[in-house]
Amino acid sequence: MSDRRPLRYEDEGNVHLDFHGATNTTIEFIVERFGVEALHAIFERVGKDVYADLRRHLLDGDADELVRHWHHYFGRENADFEITVEADGTIVLTVRRCPAYEHARQLAGAVSPHFCDQTTVTNNAMADGTPFSITTEITGEGSCRQIVRRRRR
Repeated sequence: MSDRRPLRYEDEGNVHLDFHGATNTTIEFIVERFGVEALHAIFERVGKDVYADLRRHLLDGDADELVRHWHHYFGRENADFEITVEADGTIVLTVRRCPAYEHARQLAGAVSPHFCDQTTVTNNAMADGTPFSITTEITGEGSCRQIVRRRRR
């Protein structure tokens, strides 16, 4: 994995964790007003349109850009995480403490039961039609495993 070229999604400057609180509130609003299906449709668009560059790399058979993205953002927000690559090429992101989840909890007192849908649905949409699948396992409040595997042909 090369770090020579800049990431497409590489924000610099202050980390505004309050964004995660606003996301939590927005998720609840959309679910109450329009339903879970509408929320999932939005997250699918995020995976395919907002993260189009990451998706393009996956379509090209390259998961390294997604790994670099994870390193950048989870590192930037001081998450408790680890990324491993298994012998068969499977990539596993283990998030033991998600700063987005924790900050949303601090701001709102309670995190939407659909908060982690943004990760699950966005990952599925990014991987749709690519040589990869991304499985997201929610392992607890503010913790998960995201597993990237090559699809069998």
